[in-house]
Amino acid sequence: MHTSQGRSVGLGLALASAFAFGGSGVAAKPLIEAGLDPLHVVWLRVTGAALIMLPVAWRHRAMVRQRPALLAGFGLLAVAGVQACYFAAISRIPVGVALLIEYLAPALVLLWVRFVQRRPVTRAAAVGVVLAVGGLACVVEVWAGLSFDPVGVLLALAAACCQVGYFVLSDQGADGEDPADPLGVIAYGLLVGAVVLTVVARPWGMDWSLLGGSADMGGSSVAAPLLLGWIVLIATVLAYVTGVISVRRLSPQVAGVVACLEAVVATVLAWVLLREHLSAPQIIGGVVVLIGAFIAQSSTPKAPSGPMAGGTGAGDPARLSPGHTTT
Repeated sequence: MHTSQGRSVGLGLALASAFAFGGSGVAAKPLIEAGLDPLHVVWLRVTGAALIMLPVAWRHRAMVRQRPALLAGFGLLAVAGVQACYFAAISRIPVGVALLIEYLAPALVLLWVRFVQRRPVTRAAAVGVVLAVGGLACVVEVWAGLSFDPVGVLLALAAACCQVGYFVLSDQGADGEDPADPLGVIAYGLLVGAVVLTVVARPWGMDWSLLGGSADMGGSSVAAPLLLGWIVLIATVLAYVTGVISVRRLSPQVAGVVACLEAVVATVLAWVLLREHLSAPQIIGGVVVLIGAFIAQSSTPKAPSGPMAGGTGAGDPARLSPGHTTT
């Protein structure tokens, strides 16, 4: 009885996390189109969330001494790298397309396992890679000579590559006799990401007056502070925390499947709120990408324990943190 209730609560939290993460790009794009630089929006998101998570960081302050490389890598790749590239991508291409491209990450992890770690992968995993790449070709409509901004596509691919680093570091943090606490890693990842983004984004040059105005969302005017509050509180803090708790109640595989809804939520919200319509081939391609990502995610053999072992997104994506794209 208690196990069934725990799984039900975990499933609800996983769904909440997927929906919260899925709304990040939809809320950020109007701010970017209103004049804010994508890096400034990322800095506001990460810094705001880092300040809210400060009590958690203080509680786990021993991690700074115990896992400095993990925390630095997580902040640089999983927080600053993924989000900066993703937000820069959605300033040029549709939100749904950017997120679907980022879902190539599980397939890329398989390439890491096969060619960097030189470990065999299953036939099912190889099929997942082929499906993901084929679906991506449909999403970007390669037969039309790449119908989207090539720079935007490359930025989304860069986000996927940073996501691979997140997966690899996650496995490092989850292995061993004293695994890293997921909430502590997220809190310090946000702090490190905020520091890195402060240097890169140089927020002192931001037009702060834009935050007091409004932004256009599919023809409707929405207050900029409301959009920013959603990005920080809902799409970052709530999304991460509910995702971590859900993983502790569900298996990583189940959490990873539910997390795939993030791309669906982002695409639907962008369609409804931002009027970013996708063609039938792009929708079919998106479904194929998600199927390929799911197969790749559930088919990679677990890496042996040790530093930089394995890829969580393709084998156990949520052992350290939620099995999603961290966008």
